[in-house]
Amino acid sequence: MNERVALIADWRREEWTMTELAERYGISRKTAHKWIHRYTTDPEHGLAARSRAPHTHGRQISAATAEAIVALRHAHPHWGPRKLRIVLQERAPRRTWPAASTIGDLLRARGLSQPRRRTRYPVPLTAPLAHAEAPNDVWSADFKGWFRTADGTRCDPLTVIDGYSRFVLCCRITQPTGRGVRPWFDRLFREFGLPGALRTDNGPPFASTGAAQLSGLAVWWCKLGIRLDRIRAGHPRLYQPSPRPYPVPLIEPW
Repeated sequence: MNERVALIADWRREEWTMTELAERYGISRKTAHKWIHRYTTDPEHGLAARSRAPHTHGRQISAATAEAIVALRHAHPHWGPRKLRIVLQERAPRRTWPAASTIGDLLRARGLSQPRRRTRYPVPLTAPLAHAEAPNDVWSADFKGWFRTADGTRCDPLTVIDGYSRFVLCCRITQPTGRGVRPWFDRLFREFGLPGALRTDNGPPFASTGAAQLSGLAVWWCKLGIRLDRIRAGHPRLYQPSPRPYPVPLIEPW
């Protein structure tokens, strides 16, 4: 800025030619003319640095295209960017439509789309996973995917397996809630004894998204002295099992 002000001051004295001014400040004549033009146009702010970003973007979507996308979104509020793009291409195949990501940016800028809520996964409580060295060391519990019967009834099969013998302790159709699962675990504990650890995923009713990631069922297990053995989300065998430093004796049935 000081060099620009000095250039303008020397130019106003009219003691040097434009070539001499350019040589004196080590710039080209074109640059000298540029700063003099900026000063004469706006004496107060003309010498300040300006953004070099282009005023218009060569690949910016037109106003007509944006309005067509927004209008279709208003007509179908639950359609996403990919669905909107497919329908627009079917209606006007000769027209060039922006990518789905660009449509998503437009919807967010217009306030027609909200970011999805981030899914929080509980942190695994043991790493590596507990190794079963004897019966009742580790049990694995999970819902093996729901299905519907011929009459349309939804079925959620709960399975509980002993990690050492691979014996299926329980396979029952019940609701995937703490109230639906607890009676079956209470029956298993009375029949086979308490396990040293219970391996489950991070979903309900085995875990919660709260601060401690503990559901009511998990709290009950902890009160019984059962260690929670959680897997990492989407990676049931991420850690290689390693022997535990102490053995867990088989607990006799009640």
